[in-house]
Amino acid sequence: MQVPPAVPENRQLYIGIMSGTSMDGIDGVLCSIDQFGQSQILVHTSSPYSPELKTALLELQHPIANELHLEALAANQVAKEYALIVERVLQLAQIKASAIVAIGAHGQTIRHQPKIPDQIGYSKQCLNGTLLAELTHIDVVNDFRSRDIAALGQGAPLVPAFHQMQFGDKVVVKAILNLGGIANLSLLDPQQAVLGFDTGPGNVLLDEWIAHHQELPYDHNGLWARSGQFIPQLLDNCLDDPYFQLEIPKSTGRDLFNPVWLNHYLSTLGHPHSPEDIQATLVELTVRTISQHLFKYLPNCEELIICGGGSRNLFLLERLTIVLQENLPNLIIMTSEEKGLDPQTIEAIAFAWLAWSFVQRSPSNIPSVTGAVGPRVLGTLHPK
Repeated sequence: MQVPPAVPENRQLYIGIMSGTSMDGIDGVLCSIDQFGQSQILVHTSSPYSPELKTALLELQHPIANELHLEALAANQVAKEYALIVERVLQLAQIKASAIVAIGAHGQTIRHQPKIPDQIGYSKQCLNGTLLAELTHIDVVNDFRSRDIAALGQGAPLVPAFHQMQFGDKVVVKAILNLGGIANLSLLDPQQAVLGFDTGPGNVLLDEWIAHHQELPYDHNGLWARSGQFIPQLLDNCLDDPYFQLEIPKSTGRDLFNPVWLNHYLSTLGHPHSPEDIQATLVELTVRTISQHLFKYLPNCEELIICGGGSRNLFLLERLTIVLQENLPNLIIMTSEEKGLDPQTIEAIAFAWLAWSFVQRSPSNIPSVTGAVGPRVLGTLHPK
């Protein structure tokens, strides 16, 4: 039987829940957080979405008939499946719901449109926070992006403030790479403001392509991509996409990088190519867009810490290391495992920390990252 975690008097317990762009499942963590915001993970669990919910969420990525009704039903189901994760976290830790200060819950992004010409944009995460509070009897904080967008920011990425808190120091120039469905970088240079942005697709196109051709949820260790050869013409055409040329701040999601986007560029090829060659090209696209952005915005980077589900794609990491060290031969590259944190847990911990920041009424956006006009307290509270 697992021994309940000991919690020092100067620390509080928070639960963080994350389900990312890849839709590969839900991660839940129990964290103790001290008065300065330093987080320690105590319990981690994960579970895939039910097939019915995943299908519903994928359909909601694009305009469909009766979508307001269908989104409300999906938001209820997300809350129910999140509640099961909370129950599992409490069971593993052998503690009661009353011990938890709050749950920080991301929800499932179904639209991300932070910048609309001449209007305030929006970012929609599917989750009924009120229902989650009702089911768990714990305060819930969610909808973290809207306040930053109201302040004219991108509402994303949200994790750089946590990355700075958890990994930053006063000497080493480092970058944190989150390889989720979308890849994003947090750039931590002690001599300048924190920067952070989405570089482009991480796993999302890789997962879509192998699901279509092999009915697998992901390319295990990148073995399928490794069996192919990347297609220079396709890679060059993809790299010409305007998103990659945009200056920061910027953020993106499935609204842009989806099968329609990929099919557009596949149509530019003169003749068919094998599916594994296209998978290899998508790996190279992720690698090149990460590398180009890092070279441009942090050319003096000394250390790169990689987290997220894509950190388990060994072929992707191998290619990324080769390309990065061509320009930065002394760059130290590692996963967050070497810093004592499971790469799969980092974003869930970040949302526990975002809930802590909300409870403290402490701003958790970084204007130099999102482009907001100033620091803001992020989140919406749903009391238990």
